[in-house]
Amino acid sequence: MTLLGNVVVGAVALIHVYILVLEMFLWETPRAMKAFGTTPALAAQTRSLAANQGLYNGFLAAGLLWGLVTDQFAVKVFFLLCVLVAGVYGATSTRNPRIHFVQTVPATLGLLLLWLGR
Repeated sequence: MTLLGNVVVGAVALIHVYILVLEMFLWETPRAMKAFGTTPALAAQTRSLAANQGLYNGFLAAGLLWGLVTDQFAVKVFFLLCVLVAGVYGATSTRNPRIHFVQTVPATLGLLLLWLGR
């Protein structure tokens, strides 16, 4: 279970690297606007806010990768919990249940698998 848990941790990290790229570098592209449901005008107005969000997603990815590289259970759990809380808050505050499937569910699965492998 530990190996499978680590695979999920890696996948969650990659998801957050992808979100970082969308928010920091591709915010005003059709791909990002479709993913986040924005218009060209809204994307232009919120570019700096999105870049800031992207940076935070990068911190989540970095923490998860740090936990994997150092094989520290507590670090992986901490950052997965951060992703889980961010997912719940994001889905609730934006009323977008899709965020649960992108962030909350993978983080919860990772936590469960890490716990079972312990």
